[in-house]
Amino acid sequence: MTAMHATLQTRRLAIATAIVFGISTAFPVVAGLATSTAAFPKWWGYADVLIAFVLATMAIVLSARVGRSITEDAETATYRAYRLLTHGILVLLVVFFLAGDRITWSSCLIGFAWRAWLLLYTLPAWFTAVLLRRTG
Repeated sequence: MTAMHATLQTRRLAIATAIVFGISTAFPVVAGLATSTAAFPKWWGYADVLIAFVLATMAIVLSARVGRSITEDAETATYRAYRLLTHGILVLLVVFFLAGDRITWSSCLIGFAWRAWLLLYTLPAWFTAVLLRRTG
């Protein structure tokens, strides 16, 4: 496998991981907004777990592919993203105070927590993969 092919594969994996992350995040959002998760079809829970497993696997593979070769550009982009993402904590506080009684926190908080951790943990690898220059 050439270096350019490996770079392209890693970039594609990073983009696919971001897409799966978005899909996976929809599950705790919907569960938190639902009045009763017992009304959900049985496949909903299986789909949530399956997509979460696929997401975690993709994130681990992406981190392993990039390894310790985090670029300076990726570090800078990650720092900027961290600065922006920390505002999410304040947004959640506002949501809690304004609409907390309409959200089923026990159905969504764990899902949000581990996805947030996974995002923050793999973000440097993700930026490295996306920002890699094509080399010949």
